[in-house]
Amino acid sequence: MTESQGTYEQPYSHPAPVNPEWPPPPSHQPAVQPAPHGKKRPRGPVALLAAVAIVAAAVGGGTAYAFQELAGKDTVATGGSGTTVVPTAKRGDVAAIAAAVSPSVVEINATLANGSSTGSGVIITSGGEIVTNNHVVSGADSIKVRTSDGKSYTADVVGTDSSKDLALIKLAGASGLKAAALGDSSGVQVGDSVVAIGSPEGLTGTVTSGIVSALDRDVTVSTGENRGQGRSGGGQWPFQFGGREFNGDTGSSTTTYKALQTDASLNPGNSGGALIDAAGRVVGINSAMYSSSSQASSSSDAGSIGLGFAIPVNTVKSDLAALRAGSDS
Repeated sequence: MTESQGTYEQPYSHPAPVNPEWPPPPSHQPAVQPAPHGKKRPRGPVALLAAVAIVAAAVGGGTAYAFQELAGKDTVATGGSGTTVVPTAKRGDVAAIAAAVSPSVVEINATLANGSSTGSGVIITSGGEIVTNNHVVSGADSIKVRTSDGKSYTADVVGTDSSKDLALIKLAGASGLKAAALGDSSGVQVGDSVVAIGSPEGLTGTVTSGIVSALDRDVTVSTGENRGQGRSGGGQWPFQFGGREFNGDTGSSTTTYKALQTDASLNPGNSGGALIDAAGRVVGINSAMYSSSSQASSSSDAGSIGLGFAIPVNTVKSDLAALRAGSDS
């Protein structure tokens, strides 16, 4: 989301309307027409209500945008169930969703003491705050981030929450980035169309699509620093689901969270990327995916089989204040 300030060159000039379909206001102050002879201009409640109605019509539909622009705040872009990031006519169109949201998804490369970790992240403010998985950046000595336009930044960890597998990082010297709109995961239903964007195996900006396969799946992941993260080639993040372990041993220190299940193709490197609804709102942070234990030895087993999990975005929103405060859990 790009921040800007309006400039006023004339006493009565107006900034461009928030919604382009609105007619532009006059460039000069309209002359006040005198009331016809013998008639008095309405005063009191009727006039007040008319004025309030005009103000409400001018503000309605663009309130959040206008207040953010006027205040100059680097705030998270949130969207309710009625918010659409893509045009209404393009709702559910994968190409339109990808075009609208891809600039808000980044590739993350973390350098560790014993290797490297590759994952994804979601820009939530124009100043460079990014949400990702804790397991992508846990134990990192340094972090580099690449945006969809190819620009590279260094980043620092602001806060982590291993119990939810979430982390907040901040880019150095970033401004004017496009923040993703965070939706409402409580309204997600089984069968809803979703799009996943991330950097599987370092392939930045990869887009896949599918549906929400199930809700409230118990996914158990390791909270131990550096356990099972990608090492110099993507790797796999170990997790437990349905009483079974996938992609390695999770160890003795684990945490369980409720996840959205999706059949959108996820692969190593998608961790921390966006799961997006038909209107272009982020409803989840991709976090775990099934991969056959024989994948390394058999090319026929390589790749996603349509069993992936995402942390609901409402969990992210409820945890954001603690992450910003520098939590290290």
